[in-house]
Amino acid sequence: MILSFDTYYYENKAKTVCLAFENWKTMDDFSVYCEILEDIEEYIPGEFYRRELPCILSLLKKIRFEKIEMIVVDGFVFLDDNDKLGLGGHLYKQLEEKVPIIGVAKTNFASIVKNKRELKRGDSQNPLFITSIGLNIDKAVEYIASMAGDYRIPKLLKHLDSLTKQKNGEQNCS
Repeated sequence: MILSFDTYYYENKAKTVCLAFENWKTMDDFSVYCEILEDIEEYIPGEFYRRELPCILSLLKKIRFEKIEMIVVDGFVFLDDNDKLGLGGHLYKQLEEKVPIIGVAKTNFASIVKNKRELKRGDSQNPLFITSIGLNIDKAVEYIASMAGDYRIPKLLKHLDSLTKQKNGEQNCS
């Protein structure tokens, strides 16, 4: 099972949604997990993981860990070429380095060169920025490139983003 996480922040709350799927190339077969947490840490530049990591770890408790093959996060695995960890890297460490992590970022925030690839999808001139840990970076790019959708952001990741922002779905989150 492959998991993809995204979190939306509002009113001192965080709504974290996870899509669980088996096949990189399909958009039709996935499960949704959701949770809303309150009293969220303030954002600190360069330490985004401190805000989002607790949300992901909390939601992961609802998912059977032994079935997880890989995790995709909205962000970076590494922040520089000296292996400074980003959200994905910290998640990898928290999971005792047992689950490969792919970071998919829309903005080139990290000052990393060696373990980051740009991926242009569809007709977009704006790339996605891919990083990984526990998995070869070129294989990570191959997986994200193979995801369904004709545009820059794969359909499944776009759907995940929209689910995090749906206020009417809050009653379905615990």
